[in-house]
Amino acid sequence: MRKVAFYTLGCKVNQYDTEAVLEKFKEQGYEVVDFNEYADVYVVNTCTVTHLSDRKCRQMLRKTKKINSDSILVAMGCYAQIAADKIKDQVEEIDIIVGTNKRNEIVDLVDNFEKEKRQTINTVSNIMDVGEFEELHISDMGERTRVYVKVQEGCNNYCSYCIIPYTRGKIRSRKEEQVVEEVTKLVGLGFKEIILTGIHVLAYGKDLGNTDLIQLLKRVHEIEGVERIRMSSIEPVAITDEFIYALKEMPKVCHHFHLSLQSGSETILKRMNRKYTAVEYKASVERLRTLWPDVAITTDVIVGFPGETEEEFLETVEFVKDVHLAQIHIFPFSPREGTPAAKMRAQVAPEIKEHRAKVLSEVEKTLRLAYMEQFIDKELEVLFEKHHENEVTGYTSNYLKVQVLGNETIENTIQKVRIDAIKDEHLLVGHVITR
Repeated sequence: MRKVAFYTLGCKVNQYDTEAVLEKFKEQGYEVVDFNEYADVYVVNTCTVTHLSDRKCRQMLRKTKKINSDSILVAMGCYAQIAADKIKDQVEEIDIIVGTNKRNEIVDLVDNFEKEKRQTINTVSNIMDVGEFEELHISDMGERTRVYVKVQEGCNNYCSYCIIPYTRGKIRSRKEEQVVEEVTKLVGLGFKEIILTGIHVLAYGKDLGNTDLIQLLKRVHEIEGVERIRMSSIEPVAITDEFIYALKEMPKVCHHFHLSLQSGSETILKRMNRKYTAVEYKASVERLRTLWPDVAITTDVIVGFPGETEEEFLETVEFVKDVHLAQIHIFPFSPREGTPAAKMRAQVAPEIKEHRAKVLSEVEKTLRLAYMEQFIDKELEVLFEKHHENEVTGYTSNYLKVQVLGNETIENTIQKVRIDAIKDEHLLVGHVITR
């Protein structure tokens, strides 16, 4: 039996894409093995969100031929899309370059590569010419508790720092019926939580014309067997009165929203070409808390954006304190070739970016622990996922990680838990109070 191995860098959308391609190989009789093992085919799903991502991609691509010099090496994903020629020059060992389209063809391309006497294949074309969502399907993704379902591709926002619109193309939405069909299949396999993911989930349906994100949420909510619905990330402008009204009628939607912030400074947001202000962001958070006081608001923040002054950075620090965020992913600005921000004057020195990231990390830790502390002695419902020795861990609706004493019998079940304490800065401990 031929063997294939995968390595995925980057976001949850990439993870979904990898799983879909992996299942294509399995359908053709391939055995999937660990990336560090000997394989006939290696597939690296690349990311290009930062220069560190680029470097990691090259490292993993080069690694494969050291394991099996005769293997077929496939580069797919965002870095492969934006730098197809460059990546081939940098990593001569690459055999097939696919990018962010035609992922469905990878197994056939591997077969063709062998038939064509191992001549390099490059299928990358202008992603801006792609107008339809590429249907990829999955039936599994790790533990059968929570699963990502890709509903949308591409982005039309063109934030000044972001390379993703150039690697993923224009917005393309998956047809409602295809989403419903996949979710129905997944809950039939035992998955209880559905996480809707995409490059710009809020844009869902804009290209289809007859649906939108609210309508899609309603359709998924109606599916028997779905117990929780989560969204991977949405823009704060999504949180309108209409959206709040719709959420009131959908109790399966998790009390957790990843609302992209990037900066708490109005001037920086404007230079980033974000489509909201800090004032609007705060109003969105307040709307959600009016509906669900326990809601977890998580976010991303970029520090050291070109021209960011100390005053602008401190505006961000004070803003995140003011809105009491539950968790912040912090990224020092990384210039991406081809974006307006990469050409902006007054690039911030690396040591200043590093210092600001450390300062904000300390603030983030304080905010995160404060959010966790408010649930001590409270009862929360936990979807348990992993059993290790005599402990089981899982997540609450508001995305708190909880650990209890127990065994595998409560895996993939939702249990009511009383929270006893904070075990470490990312983990609560408690005890099951009902069975």
